[in-house]
Amino acid sequence: MNPGLIRSQSPVLLVGGGDCPTDLLAPLLARTQTRVAADGGAAALLSAGVVPDAVIGDLDSLTPEHRARIPAARIHRIAEQDSTDFDKCLRTIEAPLIYAAGFLGARFDHQLAAMTVLARRPDRPCLLVGREDVVALCPPELALDLPVGSRFSLYPMAEVGGTSRGLRWPIDGLRFTPDLVTGTSNETDAPRVMLRLDAPKMLIILPVQALAALERALLEAPSRWPARA
Repeated sequence: MNPGLIRSQSPVLLVGGGDCPTDLLAPLLARTQTRVAADGGAAALLSAGVVPDAVIGDLDSLTPEHRARIPAARIHRIAEQDSTDFDKCLRTIEAPLIYAAGFLGARFDHQLAAMTVLARRPDRPCLLVGREDVVALCPPELALDLPVGSRFSLYPMAEVGGTSRGLRWPIDGLRFTPDLVTGTSNETDAPRVMLRLDAPKMLIILPVQALAALERALLEAPSRWPARA
């Protein structure tokens, strides 16, 4: 399949088949003009009165009823089973930012798989949005404006280091790895947090109330990671 199946100059909404209540989906619909479903995620969009611009995945969760309500030209089956539907979608969407709802909450193994895909596709800026948290892969540099005392967690997907300003516990000089050193349960001690990372391996996890600040920071990041070879 063409890696540029979905191309947009503005952010795109991607909806999965997991926990995606109407109150979570509504503000993301208001932010976007292009809406994509990962397989069974079409159900949440259709329930919100939105016909997806594309449905991408192995289509094992797309019911005949929902399929009948979507133009056939918008349905794109990727049959291989070596990747998740989230991965299939992320690698075929080109946009300045992808809001991904329906991938946090519900099954924990699905959440882990989604976070793994963020590290696998570092060139695809993506913001996972759940009921309680927002999660993204940190770009090489990130500047975030948040209230002092905000929960600020960093979690490495592989070895990574960097520097920080504005965190109660700075990360300078640390080498993070999932099995030894992580950065969860930190907090801000200044109104602006500055991060620099040396590898595309660090997840940032913030309260969902920080959605606007994180999306702005990702869109304004001065550089991005290249695609993995």
